[in-house]
Amino acid sequence: MRHSKRHAEILSILRDEGTCGIADLAQRLGVSLETIRRDVKPLTQSGKIVKMHGAVTLPFRVAEAPFERRMRENADAKRAIAVACASRIKDGDSIMMDTGTTTSFLARQLLRRRDLTVVTNSSDVARTLATVNGNKVFMAGGELRGDNGAAFGRSAIDFVARFKVKFSIISIGAIGSATGPMDFDLDEAEFANVVLTCGEQAIIVSDHSKFGRQGLIKVCDYDTVDLLITDEAPPADIATTLRDADVEIEIAATPMSEQQAASA
Repeated sequence: MRHSKRHAEILSILRDEGTCGIADLAQRLGVSLETIRRDVKPLTQSGKIVKMHGAVTLPFRVAEAPFERRMRENADAKRAIAVACASRIKDGDSIMMDTGTTTSFLARQLLRRRDLTVVTNSSDVARTLATVNGNKVFMAGGELRGDNGAAFGRSAIDFVARFKVKFSIISIGAIGSATGPMDFDLDEAEFANVVLTCGEQAIIVSDHSKFGRQGLIKVCDYDTVDLLITDEAPPADIATTLRDADVEIEIAATPMSEQQAASA
């Protein structure tokens, strides 16, 4: 495949998927990492794509992808994280959750629990857990976003700030060693920050793809977080920062692929 044809194929993949890892691109196009890096360089220099921490995306896709697409991304990892988080939650517990694909996966795992008190700004979480198993669900008010059906703004923040729950749980857009937990939207970052202050235990649920990403808005300092539940061990610099801030790290067990199972 000539490099000009690969350029077109790279752009086509990114238009379909939003973001793709460098190694994944090389595998899909049947070339070496060195070749794909040479292909990416002129596309980056011309502004056609943006390179970020081992992956590339289109300039207008630096923000997170639409909610439904994100529900399909790393679904096995998010489901495993949700299972691990749900195992800590017992019947009758109180929980506050923000909107996010991983918290939506968690809501589905919590259908195994009864008599929960749930506070959220996510219509998906509220719809999943309301009116079942004796749960009480409190939905923050405000204008609902079209992409994820969540409420934001001052009224939503003031509403959830009145509650004190056992577990406050947020998903996150980016995790760095120096920057801390970050997101791509100011309203979402402000809401998540308040959620973390409302729980006896503050939990971030995030898959490994968020490690090393650069967000736009800082959500909080690590010392406000008690626990990170993820699917892979963080890079050494992030792990050190988390340990220094006394943040517990739990690695959720993900299902083995057929290839992994054959080699085990």
